[in-house]
Amino acid sequence: MTTRLFHTSDIHFGIEDRAALARVAEAVERERPDAVICTGDLTQRAKHREYRAAAQWFASLGVPVWLDPGNHDMPYYSPWERFTDPYRRYRRLDDQVGAGFESDDVVLVPLKTTVRAQPRFPWSDGVVMRDALQRTLARLCELEGDPRTIIVTAHHPLLAPRDGGDNPTIGGDRAFAAIAGAGADIVMSGHIHRPIDEVRTRDGHSARMIGAGTLSTRLRHGEPPSYQVLTCERGGTVSVDLRRFGPAPVQKTQLRV
Repeated sequence: MTTRLFHTSDIHFGIEDRAALARVAEAVERERPDAVICTGDLTQRAKHREYRAAAQWFASLGVPVWLDPGNHDMPYYSPWERFTDPYRRYRRLDDQVGAGFESDDVVLVPLKTTVRAQPRFPWSDGVVMRDALQRTLARLCELEGDPRTIIVTAHHPLLAPRDGGDNPTIGGDRAFAAIAGAGADIVMSGHIHRPIDEVRTRDGHSARMIGAGTLSTRLRHGEPPSYQVLTCERGGTVSVDLRRFGPAPVQKTQLRV
């Protein structure tokens, strides 16, 4: 038995790529994955109409949906709401279409990497607060000895693109080492609009980083819209099919941490 997950990210409803979303929905209908995951930036400016569009699309898929908040999912034009209740609109969407997910092969654990404000500008990059990390580590502690593949989901990649480089995610190195040390096999993310799949190590602890690209028109790095399909077995064995909506070929990898 295996579990198949469609990993999407950075749809940015408001500037979404409607053709790409239609093809993802067709693939969901045809292949019936066990769940669709979106690791944040569901909306472009957290407008009510953008959240309504997100709710309609995710509900139409007819499979379990797992969501994480991104930096774009807090109100942009309502500073009062951003500072008093920044995740209210996101929570409403998650209540409508989100669901906890685990299977005989996989368990998902969230890590919040977004904050309403931070002591730098812009406020788009990640911050792993101590309480957010402790919540994730507490859940990983409950899963100690669990034979399933354990995937931590977050919006921001926890490490810099290259070892030794400046890490745009504050607290990311510490969080990655702690999460890998606590038994997570994979840290799944988005944010950079570029797919990634690599094994990284911090403080002697290794985990695999899998990042989805974007399904929006907000393209970067010369990357077309894309998503990932994960086929998961117990024990951390996961194969990944990268599906690009462009001229680049599908890439398939299989690694075990």
